[in-house]
Formats: sequence, structure tokens, C-alpha cells
Amino acid sequence: MRHRTDLNQPDIITALKKIGCSVYVCGRPTDLVVGYRGYNFLIDCKRLKGSVDTPFQKEFFRDWKGQVRKCHSAEEAIKLVTEGYKSEKVCQG
Repeated sequence: MRHRTDLNQPDIITALKKIGCSVYVCGRPTDLVVGYRGYNFLIDCKRLKGSVDTPFQKEFFRDWKGQVRKCHSAEEAIKLVTEGYKSEKVCQG
């Protein structure tokens, strides 16, 4: 199955790299693996409107025992990596 990149993903990647993150684009099961100050983050980039999880993503999000967040903007992604997973509301899809 071909992975479709959300249009905001390049902006999110650029913003994360600007603050010193390492960013690996993986596409599946999430869009990005991000490292920041010794912490790792799984980020799925989503558009604000009309973005739907694939059946594979729904299964992954349901079964994953770790942390993963959906981010709709560069600002959300920066907040996630700088504040960590403190708030369930931060970047939650």
C-alpha cells in the first residue's frame, strides 16, 4: 500500500529540525520518529480537516503499548517534544 504524505508534514519536519530534533520519516505505522534531548516521540502528521486513519493505523493505535501522538501543525509538534507527553490533550487526534 502506498503511503500518502499529509501536506503539513514538511512544515512539521522543518520546525522540529529548527529546534534541534532528529527526525526520521518512516511513513508506517506513524509518519515520524523524532528524537529530542534524549527522548523519542512517535508522531503521526494529520491535516486539520478530512484526515482519516487507515485500517492499519487504527489497529496500530489501538494495540500499541507505548506513546504515539497525532499532530496537526508544527506548533503542536513543537509543544509535544518540548513539553513531553504531559498532557493527553497535546496532539491527541
